[in-house]
Parts: sequence; C-alpha cells; structure tokens
Amino acid sequence: MPEVPLRPLSTRSVVLSLLLAAHPPEFSARELVRCVEPVGITEATLRVALSRMVAGGDLHRADSGYRLSDRLIERQRRQDDAIHPATKAWRGGWEMAVITATGRGAAERAELRDDLAALRLAELREGVWLRPANLRRRWPEHLAGLALGFVARPDEPEQVLVGALWALDDWAGAATRLLSAFTTAARPADTFAVAAATVRHLLTDPVLPEPLLPVGWPAARLRAAYAGYQNEVLQLAQSARPAPGGPRLSRSQVVL
Repeated sequence: MPEVPLRPLSTRSVVLSLLLAAHPPEFSARELVRCVEPVGITEATLRVALSRMVAGGDLHRADSGYRLSDRLIERQRRQDDAIHPATKAWRGGWEMAVITATGRGAAERAELRDDLAALRLAELREGVWLRPANLRRRWPEHLAGLALGFVARPDEPEQVLVGALWALDDWAGAATRLLSAFTTAARPADTFAVAAATVRHLLTDPVLPEPLLPVGWPAARLRAAYAGYQNEVLQLAQSARPAPGGPRLSRSQVVL
C-alpha cells in the first residue's frame, strides 16, 4: 500500500492543530509547552511562534493562556462539521444548486466553487451542483442571490450519478492509507502530520447516504481514529495542569 505523503509541520501548524482539536480552543503556555515538547519544539521556539501568531491575528492572548481568534474559530467550526457531520434520513431527494450570478471575475468564481464544495456539493456540469439531500446545514448568507436551490429526483440510477460526481474508490484508498499511518507513525511529529492530513481528507468526504456508499466505506473508522487523537491531545495538555492530588499521566502513557 503506498505511503501517505505527509507535509512537514511548522511550529505554527502544530499550535493550530492543537487548538483546533480542543474545546474550548484555549491552552495555557505551560500546556502548550507540554504538548509540543514530544514533537521536538523547544519552549523558546514555541514562545517566538506564539508572539508572532498573536501579532498576526491567529491567536488572542489572555490571562489564562492563548485562544484561537474569531477567524480561526470559524475554521474550527468547519473542521468540527467535517469530523461530525450532521445528517438526516435520506428520502431519495437530491439538492441541486444552479449558479445564477454573472459577471464575476475568475477569483470570485473560484471562491464560489470552493464554497459549494465546502457544502459537500459536486459539480455535474458548469454551474450545476448536486448531492443527496441528507445533510443538516444552513445555506450561508453570503451565497444568497448567487444560486437557486432545488430538491430534485434524478431519472438515471443514483449509483451512476454518484460515480459521475465523486471518485469514491480514490477517497476510500486515501482514507485506508491514513488509517494505516495512524498505527505505524513512529514519531509524535508523524502522528501530528497524519492527523492534519486526516482533517483535510475528511473535509472532502461527500457524506453520502448509506445506500449509496460502497461496501466497507472507511469514513467512520477514520473519524474515530482522529477522535482518538483529539482525546490524547487533551490528556497530554491536562497532564501539564497543576493538580493537588490524584494520578497524573506520564509522558510514557500518552503518545500523540
């Protein structure tokens, strides 16, 4: 099985991965030092990165520590939706969005396409986007007036339409490789990188109804693996908090 190509993570990326996985998204400096130490990031390097992230608007500095900015809180919401998508019973209908906006530049058209893809719609042909109507979500206000929305039922077999809209075999193959990488990661830095790649991949999961999915679809297992990573991150952070009594986790008990 081909290996998963992992992006090297900067100190900023590691800090953001930690905070995006936390609820609420806030850690003290001491907790962050504890979490990044296994990755090979020194306290001095971390503090330089934190100062730059505050100056750049990524983080807010508070008495209790560092918290994601409002802009990144929205990114966390999208990430949470990817990990735990809200679904509803599918009754055979399909959402169809038809782009009605004209006279938009290339950058605006690309942004609109990204917005529709983030809603887990897929483009059947230029300006026509579809998906099964099994998701619970609101249409973003900034898209109002740019597209007309319908619920329709296709004449052709749904499996044929699904095959035209999504490369499900490719998605499942990449998900399986990520699952394997979670279990074979030799270093904490590798696990961080696998977790970041997992979030990116889950953002592209079409979240189709069960009848339209191939047998053995790995999305639920991938979400469970990432949820386990989130739990380990929180345990590691909590182990840095002063506790007057009771057991504490040692570094050997927590592997990121």
